[in-house]
Amino acid sequence: MSNTGKTNLVAISIVGILFLAIGFAFGINPILIPHLKNALHISDTESYLLLTATFLPFILFGIPAGACIKKIGYKKTMALSFLFFAVGLYLFIPAAKIVSFPLFLVGSFISGTGNTFLQASVNPYITICGPIESATQRMAIMGVLNKAGWAIAPMFLAIFINTAAGAKVNLSEMISPFYIIVCLFIGLGIFSYFSPLPEVKAEGESDSKETKVSEGSLVQYPHLILGLIALFFYVGVETIALATPVDFAKSLEKSGLLQTFGIEWFANTANYVTFTVLCMWAGYIIGAVAIPKVFTQNTALKACAGIGVVASLGAVLVPPSYAIFMVALMGLGNSLLWGPIWALAMQHLGNYTKKGGALLTMAIVGGALIPLLFGACKDLFGDIQKAYWICFPMYLFIVYYAFIGYKTGLKK
Repeated sequence: MSNTGKTNLVAISIVGILFLAIGFAFGINPILIPHLKNALHISDTESYLLLTATFLPFILFGIPAGACIKKIGYKKTMALSFLFFAVGLYLFIPAAKIVSFPLFLVGSFISGTGNTFLQASVNPYITICGPIESATQRMAIMGVLNKAGWAIAPMFLAIFINTAAGAKVNLSEMISPFYIIVCLFIGLGIFSYFSPLPEVKAEGESDSKETKVSEGSLVQYPHLILGLIALFFYVGVETIALATPVDFAKSLEKSGLLQTFGIEWFANTANYVTFTVLCMWAGYIIGAVAIPKVFTQNTALKACAGIGVVASLGAVLVPPSYAIFMVALMGLGNSLLWGPIWALAMQHLGNYTKKGGALLTMAIVGGALIPLLFGACKDLFGDIQKAYWICFPMYLFIVYYAFIGYKTGLKK
């Protein structure tokens, strides 16, 4: 193996650990939402504010995160992000002690700020640390690790909290696991800072520190702007597919429609997010093995966007007992959207790579606004299944980007 190959392998391994941590941090929310709703007697819309607080920093601090990367580099920015994570997650401890929803929101906002800086560094890094044609392959590997973190989070919390169907959880039970989580994220920050992670530059990116990038200059890349919109919709529908199955299963359980198939595992509503994660893993593994040798990342984008269209319709139209499995199918559709959109949107940016990456990171705010809209629709219709209608037009736009939007303005 060449020195370059060894360097890339080390970089991918280190960043992979960080993607696992991102997934773990996000995976906590689906468990907290129903428990906070019951403990604090709040509405569905209010409970989904927890997701909003987690994702809102992406739009507030996306550009500052890009400036931070330009100033101190990718590695130090990654280390800094875990400081924010540790502070934010630590606030969950006093919030649980005094049962304070506002303090939960503050903690979520600060940890979300850490996530903003981390995402703004790891996503461009993994995109440009190798050939752009195989960026989706690297992203697929990161996706497997990221969703492993989503799956580990509820299993970890289950050690301390009874997540069985119908169980009543006292928020004070969450204190012990969050002490462990805070220590873990402090350790990851130290690991990031001292890791042998090399700095990388995109093709065409100048070494000059005097290069200035204006907001207007980015508008000259319509494929980037359309990619921003596509990512905004993607993160929203992915968050819905991962954050709502437990809530959906609980509603089916209350109405007597939950299908257990005579298997106890299906009776635990906390397990239903696993179906979505497994479907995403299947897509990631296919992408990691087949891209770019068997099919291109653009082909993967087209196919997965189409699956998303079909699955989002099925989540609304099929009988409720089985619609929850269509939400899991949305996970398969989501699996190979993130990587191709990032890779296609960041083509030919040159000196605008860091600014473009920061701009795309801001699209993650879709994970705040779209689930909040989902919660509002659920309250409005009084039926969680009907709320999945909002996913359909978002997948349609991603289909447009897969066929037309990604090449808009490139000839010019």
